[in-house]
Amino acid sequence: MRNYVKIFKALSDSNRLRILKMLEDCPMCVCEIRAVLNLANSTVSKHLSLLRDAGFILDEKNGKWVDYKLNDKTDEPQVRKLMKLMTEWLNDEARIKADKRKLEIVDRNKICNI
Repeated sequence: MRNYVKIFKALSDSNRLRILKMLEDCPMCVCEIRAVLNLANSTVSKHLSLLRDAGFILDEKNGKWVDYKLNDKTDEPQVRKLMKLMTEWLNDEARIKADKRKLEIVDRNKICNI
């Protein structure tokens, strides 16, 4: 049961759902996610940590950045099923649409202080 609690805890926050929907489009770094969500780096990092621990996302070094991406190879059948459903969910939500529009203009080379 502990694993189910971890999975549903990861999905129980609107910002974490927004992150998952953004990562459907492309891998992103913390700065890009922060720019869209308008949250502190530490808050974004905490959200990413919960999503990673539940098996929804992976992090991968990409030059001077760490990119976060959906974990399409998860061993957890529950996560795999939920991720498949997530692609169908929330697409018509105004906030999700606004996030996708913001993503089009976010440039990591201009916003990241590395």
